[in-house]
Amino acid sequence: MKFSTKYLSIIALLLSVFAVPLLCEEIPIAIEIAPSTLNLAYQGQVVTVHTNIDYDLVVGASVKLNGIEIDWWKSDDRGNFVAKFDVDSVKDIVEPGTATLTLTGDTKDGDHFSGTSTIKIVNVGKK
Repeated sequence: MKFSTKYLSIIALLLSVFAVPLLCEEIPIAIEIAPSTLNLAYQGQVVTVHTNIDYDLVVGASVKLNGIEIDWWKSDDRGNFVAKFDVDSVKDIVEPGTATLTLTGDTKDGDHFSGTSTIKIVNVGKK
């Protein structure tokens, strides 16, 4: 059976849309969030997320923390990816107690990664 070029192009397009996401790997990573106790009265600038994934593997702009867009990123002295998020954006999604935060993103190879950590949330003003 002979297929036309147009038919083969449609098949290739369908495979790229539906099959490629199935081939992507979900990579679990370890994360550490600083500060580990977030004071809602804190007037700082950023929440920092340290990872164990190699900086050169990550598409920086794809990284999110519970859906919050990344502000900026860098490499630590071990070559691991470090993400910075606006502290006010993080404070908007948490309440006193504990908060589970998940960092997600994509690698340059098309895989996805995620890591989860829990931090303490307090609301202590100046005395």
